[in-house]
Amino acid sequence: MSFPRAAFALFGSFLLLSAVSYAGNQATCTFTTFSAPAGYSLAQVNGVSDDGTVVGQLEDKNSGSFVAFSRSAAGKFTLFAVPKSAFTWFNRRNMVGVNVGSYLDSARIPHVHGLSQSGANYVEVNYPNATNTWVYGINGAGAVVGNFLKGTATKGFELNNGKYTVIGYPNALVTTPQAINDSGLVVGSYFDGTKYHGFSWKSGAFKTIDYPNARFGTVLTDVNSTGVMVGNHLSADRAFGFIYQNNTMANIVYAAAKYTTAGGINKNGLLSGQIYFSATNTLGYTATCK
Repeated sequence: MSFPRAAFALFGSFLLLSAVSYAGNQATCTFTTFSAPAGYSLAQVNGVSDDGTVVGQLEDKNSGSFVAFSRSAAGKFTLFAVPKSAFTWFNRRNMVGVNVGSYLDSARIPHVHGLSQSGANYVEVNYPNATNTWVYGINGAGAVVGNFLKGTATKGFELNNGKYTVIGYPNALVTTPQAINDSGLVVGSYFDGTKYHGFSWKSGAFKTIDYPNARFGTVLTDVNSTGVMVGNHLSADRAFGFIYQNNTMANIVYAAAKYTTAGGINKNGLLSGQIYFSATNTLGYTATCK
């Protein structure tokens, strides 16, 4: 998985969902697609807010720098980059229009910082004494989740009302919370040294949620207010999107595409993600699926 995507308690509650209904299930989806604005290409299409605004990252075709974007349901792009940063991205946006993501600074030895942004203003989010901090998710109350590198450990965190809670799957090399819903349910992935595994977490209790027979693993990317999750199962350098609800996984497939990723889902069940016809020919999308 590429750098920004990274794209990573109660011991008795850890379980592998082996009885999940999956395999040939394909969701029936109605897609609305979009392209990058002129001069840019789509790097990432991530979350979608309750009003249908999609966030992610664009690459400037001229400079090669990466900027964050939000795209309204009406199709208007708004770009944002931290000053002097060549790499800024948004992962989620909550119902009051706060975007969260991360950026790479321009220091001689660069570091990654989390950020929370609204309008022309942004606030850095840095886990105490960490080398790097990434922010991936935010809920309606403003609680955020992400992960941090401190020493050789990369663990997750929840930041709520100024208090950090560490989220670290036992013995995992990397734990990456990707999203948090309004009831405090967190989803994401952890890496055990061999493959990625999806997980949900709440109040210290983990549950492993894996797409069966995924060669390189599973990453859960979002969960909405009703508990419906989306994610991707991994195969080499490709990611294939799915929806997970009621112990059932359904694949997200766009006809004629090589693969389709899932980036987010809002409270209305609207999905967001990216459609790949080739490595350089992609479209963003929103979709309703059954």
